[in-house]
Formats: sequence, C-alpha cells, structure tokens
Amino acid sequence: MIYEGAFRVLVGSTIVCLGGAERAELQGAFHLCTEFSPSSSSLSQRDTEFLAMSSPGHTRFARRMSSSQCVLGIDIGTTSVKCCLVDVASKEVLSSQKKDTCSNVPSELGTGGNKQDVPRILSALQMCVSRLPREMLRKVVRVGVCGQMHGCMLWKQGQAWEQKPDSDRFTFNEVSNLYTWQDSRCSQEFLSSLPVPESHIAISSGYGCATLLWFSKHKPDHLTKFDRAATIHDFLVCMLCGLEKPVMSVQNAASWGYLNTETKEWNTELLQDAGLPLEFLPKVVDSGKEAGKLKVHWYGIPAGTPVLASLGDLQCSVLPLLTKNTQAIINISTSAQMCFKMPQDFKPCSKPPSSPSPIEYFPFFKSYLAVAASLNGGNVLAAFVRMVQQWSLDLGFSVPQSKIWQRILELGRRCSK
Repeated sequence: MIYEGAFRVLVGSTIVCLGGAERAELQGAFHLCTEFSPSSSSLSQRDTEFLAMSSPGHTRFARRMSSSQCVLGIDIGTTSVKCCLVDVASKEVLSSQKKDTCSNVPSELGTGGNKQDVPRILSALQMCVSRLPREMLRKVVRVGVCGQMHGCMLWKQGQAWEQKPDSDRFTFNEVSNLYTWQDSRCSQEFLSSLPVPESHIAISSGYGCATLLWFSKHKPDHLTKFDRAATIHDFLVCMLCGLEKPVMSVQNAASWGYLNTETKEWNTELLQDAGLPLEFLPKVVDSGKEAGKLKVHWYGIPAGTPVLASLGDLQCSVLPLLTKNTQAIINISTSAQMCFKMPQDFKPCSKPPSSPSPIEYFPFFKSYLAVAASLNGGNVLAAFVRMVQQWSLDLGFSVPQSKIWQRILELGRRCSK
C-alpha cells in the first residue's frame, strides 16, 4: 500500500479515500460474498476497523475470536497483494496480511512496456494466505477476489499450474508475464488502425484486447505459445477452481475493451477480423456471480468452497462507501479516480465518444460508475521517495525507503492538524 496509516475524510458529499483504497477493495469483495447491504451506521464502524489495519505484514485480530463462518477477501494490486478474513456474522475483520510483490521486470520495449512476473505475484499471495490463522481458514465459506483492471496475461491450458499432493502451494509453468494497465506499447497510430468498438468504452493502450491485438500483429509467434488469456486475478480464480476456460466479471471484461456491457458479449466479429483468436476471450458473467468452487483444499479452506468471479479493484474500493446517490468518491491508490454512481436507469451509448472524454462509465453492480481517472496518484509519491533515496546515496548515506515514507507521513500529519 502506498500510504501507511490509511484514512478517509468526508468533505461535504465527497469521500476522499487515501491509501485505504486497498482495504476498501477487500471490504467490497466481502460485501458481495455475504450479499450484505451496508447501512450508514454500521459502515462507519466497519470502516474504522478496516482502515485501522495499516501495518504491512502484520496479522490483526478482532477483539474476540470468532466461532462462526468466515469470508476470505483477496486483492491483487499493482504493487502489492492483500488478503483478509472477515466474520460473516459480526462483519469484523479477524485477520489480514499484505506483501509488496516487487514484481516489475524489464520490458524489451524499454519504457514503452510495463510487465510483471506472474509467479512472483502469486507466490507472494500464497505466502500471505498461508500466514492467516489455519483454524479460521477452515471456516471460510466463500472467496472473493479483486485486482488491477485492464491488464492481461496468457497461459497454456493444462500446463500453467501444478499443485503437489502433499502441498497447498501452486507452482507455475507455461504462463506469460502480466502486461499491466500501465503498458504503453500500443501507439496512437496502432490504436487508430483498430476497428471502432461496438461499445461505449474507447480502446486504450494497456487494455487487454489492445495488448492481445498488438501481439497478433507484431509478435504472432508469442500468441501461439498460449491458448488462454485473462487478468491475473481471473487467472487465480481459474486456477483455484480448476476451470477449463476463465470466467470474467463484466467489470473486468469492460476494462479490456470491445465488450457490449449491456449484452455482456464480446465484439467477436470485430476482434476476429482484426486477427485475435477467439479462444483467448474469457466467458463473461454478471458481477457477483460464482465462477466455480475450490477444486482442492487450499491452506485449510475446504474443497468445494464457492469462489466468485473476480471484480474490479475500483468498483470494490467504492462499494462500501457509496451509500447515497449524492456522494462522490476520490480514490487515491497507485493511480487516482473520482467517481459517482449513475442513476439506475442510465444506459451508455453503443459507440465510444468521437473525441476523448474525461469521463468514462464502467459497470458497477447492476448500474454504472461515472469515472474521471488520472494515471497519477500514489505512484508520484513513490517516484519522489525513490528520488530522495537516490539523493541520499549520492551524498554517501544509505536510507531505506521505509524511513523516508515514515518521515513524509509524519510531516503530512503535522500539516493536517
């Protein structure tokens, strides 16, 4: 998490969520798992519990141990992975874990590419899950997953993962890197050469379908090594459930582009004519639907436990907070967004806007979110911290980034008083 000591502030009708976004993502997945409709009074109490857990790598317990059922929430972010256990009855966070992935790998395109090591990310996640109390994991009745949107990874079905009989841990073989939402390999010239989507969402570099079409044109041999594609969190669900074909929520599918969000169908003719093999397109389901069931026991979680189709991290960030239609959310994590919920009867256009629009409409839960997004958020502060660390090294001092973050946060708290 970019910010330790997460907090949120209600200013008029706008909720500013700083750093606590990742906690809220997990909480959003929890809401879906329990089909819980939050009230404003209970939300405040749970948010306080959720956002109080700000120390990376620490396990925090509720005031009393639970004897009831639990839900496991997982978030695979751009820079870290998180997981938590929530008591279904009391809505209390019982335990949580977080780990930075340090998964960026050099791209053959230099600064034009942005990719991450999938085995490293999922190994970090499995380490987090393994550190949760085993007696609580045995009580898990549902698993909810969310993660960074837009990006894609590829794998060979039947050869991508393996779990030894005497181990909970999965290992990985025939998988590609994760090409993230920050990947800029698709130039404006290339994007202009693609067919206009039959969707209200315009295509951009870093979107899954754009990345796959780039490979089909510039590196077709790379695609022939694989026969499946999805976001990394959809891959996780596919692996846990042993699915033959990945299942993708409409939230994640819309973030790939070339999806009619009303019919929940891919623009198959356009994509096929553009050179994309249709076998790479996941099955699309409504947000909150079950993708499958846990195929085998996993760190104490019983086989057969339902696993929901993975959700978008932005939607999960704002779900516990948007309790009124008059509220707007400013969400600052690695990047930043401002969004609010559209009226229930809102229907987007069937084509993308003719000129770039500062506002996009993403599927929410039986409605849409109006989103104004910025690529700059906590990543700017992270770059500043790295720069200060480099200055210190140039002056002959070795200062860990954690110390710099601590000092910045202390100064920020003083200024806010």
